[in-house]
Amino acid sequence: MKHIRPILVFVALIALSAAVLVSVQGRDNREVAGSRFVPLARSGILNRQASVAPPVQESTGPQVVSSSQNDLSQPLSAIPPISPEQARPDPDLNELRPLGARITGDAGPKDFVDPLFQEDSDLSLVNIAAPIQNFEGVNNVNGVLPPDTNGDVGPNHYMQWVNLSFAIYSKTGALLYGPAAGNTLWSGFGGACQTTNDGDPIVQYDHLADRWMVSQFALPNYPSGPFYQCIAVSQTGDPTGAWYRYQFQISATKLNDYPHFGVWPDGYYMSINQFAGNSWGGAGAVAFERDKMLQGLPAQMVYFDLYGVDPNLGGMLPADLDGPAPAAGSPNIFAQMDDNAYGYSPDQLQLWNFHVDWANPSASTFTQAKVLPTAAFDANMCSGSRNCIQQQGTTRRLDAIADRLMYRLQYRNFGSYQTLVLNHTVDVNSTDRAGLRWYELRDAGAGWNIYQQGTFSPDATRRWMGSVAMDSSGNIGMGYSASSSTMYPAIRYTGRLAGDALGQMTQGEGTIINGTGAQTHTASRWGDYSSLSVDPDGCTFWFTSEYVQTTGTSPWRTRIGSFVLPGCGSSPTPTATSTPVPPTNTPVPPTNTPVPPTNTPVPPTNTPVPPTNTPVPPTNTPVPPTNTPVPPTNTPVPPTNTPVPPTNTPVPPTNTPVPPTNTPVPPTNTPVPPTNTPVPPTPTSTPAPASAVIYVSSTTNGNSGGVAYNDEDIVAYDTSTGFWSMYFDGSDVGITGDVNAFAIMPDGTILLSLDAAATVSGLGTVDDSDIIRFAPTSLGANTAGTFTWYFDGSDVGLTTNNEDIDTIGIAPNGKLVISTVGSFGVTGASGNDEDLIEFTATSLGSTTSGTWSLYFDGSDVGLNDSSSEEINGAWIDSSNGDIYLTVLGAFSVPGVSGDGADIFICTPGLLGSTTSCTYSPYWDGSANGFGGEIADGVRIVK
Repeated sequence: MKHIRPILVFVALIALSAAVLVSVQGRDNREVAGSRFVPLARSGILNRQASVAPPVQESTGPQVVSSSQNDLSQPLSAIPPISPEQARPDPDLNELRPLGARITGDAGPKDFVDPLFQEDSDLSLVNIAAPIQNFEGVNNVNGVLPPDTNGDVGPNHYMQWVNLSFAIYSKTGALLYGPAAGNTLWSGFGGACQTTNDGDPIVQYDHLADRWMVSQFALPNYPSGPFYQCIAVSQTGDPTGAWYRYQFQISATKLNDYPHFGVWPDGYYMSINQFAGNSWGGAGAVAFERDKMLQGLPAQMVYFDLYGVDPNLGGMLPADLDGPAPAAGSPNIFAQMDDNAYGYSPDQLQLWNFHVDWANPSASTFTQAKVLPTAAFDANMCSGSRNCIQQQGTTRRLDAIADRLMYRLQYRNFGSYQTLVLNHTVDVNSTDRAGLRWYELRDAGAGWNIYQQGTFSPDATRRWMGSVAMDSSGNIGMGYSASSSTMYPAIRYTGRLAGDALGQMTQGEGTIINGTGAQTHTASRWGDYSSLSVDPDGCTFWFTSEYVQTTGTSPWRTRIGSFVLPGCGSSPTPTATSTPVPPTNTPVPPTNTPVPPTNTPVPPTNTPVPPTNTPVPPTNTPVPPTNTPVPPTNTPVPPTNTPVPPTNTPVPPTNTPVPPTNTPVPPTNTPVPPTNTPVPPTPTSTPAPASAVIYVSSTTNGNSGGVAYNDEDIVAYDTSTGFWSMYFDGSDVGITGDVNAFAIMPDGTILLSLDAAATVSGLGTVDDSDIIRFAPTSLGANTAGTFTWYFDGSDVGLTTNNEDIDTIGIAPNGKLVISTVGSFGVTGASGNDEDLIEFTATSLGSTTSGTWSLYFDGSDVGLNDSSSEEINGAWIDSSNGDIYLTVLGAFSVPGVSGDGADIFICTPGLLGSTTSCTYSPYWDGSANGFGGEIADGVRIVK
């Protein structure tokens, strides 16, 4: 395994000769109506690494919560489908939130080759069977990204749910219902499950009871709580019939992100990745009372918050049963994979047992069952960048999502032994060549072990976004996406027979559909998950995933296909019955005291991409980004006790701007030169970035590329097309004075600071030391939206004219970073206008409180306080901590020189009171139509 930057503190070595048992049994035996936690705070950066501060209060025992409401619906066939909403902003705001211990950055040794790398030139000689069924699924009817494609198959139906909409098909592809908005299932139910439609869906067929179980989360006050899980269980085996419907409050403060489910005889089990505000909040494990839900009765859930056990647990999956049930009372197994670069050693799979006791729920346990060392693997695809998997015809690449297991963790019971199959994406040879690492685990009575493992990458094509399952004869099938610089993304599958050589996919490669286009959205999001299911007949695999037919920003479509591997016999699956298997388990008490980990996770790095390219003209509806749920990933929103969420705020449009047809008007204004301006140095030659959108505002009115703007506006420059466009027109929303600082947040809202005190609609007087938040309903030439308070500077010591804000940034740890127009002195920090200070909030909004610390000392790295080298704009790349700077005028620092229209990069070695920095040029404003301007705000989307 090649290492990725050292973790500050390593976890103690795990003894490989014995299973580790960590228990979180019954420390908090209270029954509660809802889970409440103290929001988490992420610590500061030291050498680009960070730790997650433990919560002030954390319950690690089982929390027992009753469903907040439940009922029985009308037959679904009698409920008019709610039409899918177009361009609806998803509460996840296009965020695939990073897990606690996952880190990115420069890789170590460049010669790592996966020891299980299957590169078999003879694979093409084997002809896997062609698909049996192959039909179109739900496409991008909501205008969102990515699709979260999943579905399941029953005796007579295939049900698919794609992000915000679902549909029901016959097994030959006839559309029986939909596409319908997800909350159609909760029509007339009331509460958050009816009024919101937030996605992150799962569909599962419960073959033991001949029922369907579906779920999505509900975030009615996002980013604030409470946070809910909506679950529906069909009354019969017909998904177009009536459904028992449930709403559970998961937490008052922690977001239940990326929920994945497993069917088990004594419960429906769910894994979640939790976030408190925008800070990592640890893994969560939940069991829902299946036997009550099959009867439509009020039900309970048992919930473990695992942050206090190990804050770096995350990306878990619960076991999902196919075939015969396990022995009565068997715990559900949760699994996660850990690259040794995450602070665990060696590369490994962790297995945990969730033992629920419905007779005495507070006696339920969640215990570590085993740590299984794996063959070495490298999960660091593209240093964590989403722009990773190549496509034909574009430089835009796709998200590999290599930091977690891919859905499902399938379980089968063969009597003499039990199996689990699972997969994740890896870099097979240190060239960011994505392959599929897959495993078959077995338990023949002595505990789980790795029976076989392999890495499937038979040629240079990238393969990722996999889902793996086993049929009733022990054959393994695997579906996935495939793409390269010479092909568009395709949906493919492969397999192996039970008697084949271990660790090999031997049955050739089949294609469900070849894509004929590329996805060019700058968020790069792809999949988030796919789904391979096994028919109740025990032999037929059904796979659903996404592809693109016509190149565009987010034109994804989905496909549903089935295939069979040779030699599969009759299924041992029992006859479907509506009688649930009652739990008979007796909790096993722990034998040792849990040892919390001591490793320090590194801050989030795989980031949601905020607003992209150029806004659509005012007559269009913007296509917002969506899902999955990251806190943030590009620039996380700073922690806040009083978040003011936008209301259905779309993220700015993502289509490629249409170049203006008018002749560019040269600028008529002359920027005011700063005082004490040194003789301008010879500018550094700066090549334009290959692919990025640069958002800037100017200190004066101007015209770039034919787009006229004033000093209260924000304009966008697309480096791949050379086009300029209006992004935010301040005068449309009553801002007529200079906007001298801004930051575009991951949720599409915009933080603004004004050059002078002004009256703002809905707020009254806003001072130049304050920050306000704009939640847009439209952007571009017709900007509209609402303002709320974000930060009151006078509350926290910004009281003099020198302490007016002129730069807004967000640190990788989610905290607010500013600079001031002159020298400043606040509690905890003092400095000058070439410095940046960081604010750790305890509350934000009209009443602001918190503490200050020095983030960046400009004088340490060559910025001159007495010249035009005052910082005028800053954007901090959350993936690596690089600081992109603009200054008030001419500047010359080691290795770079230029003027106020340019952007240059500080790659910090140290930050704080002793700052060290390596400079490099980034963008030459004069060469790209911004000559003569002074940039007083900057945001970059790569």
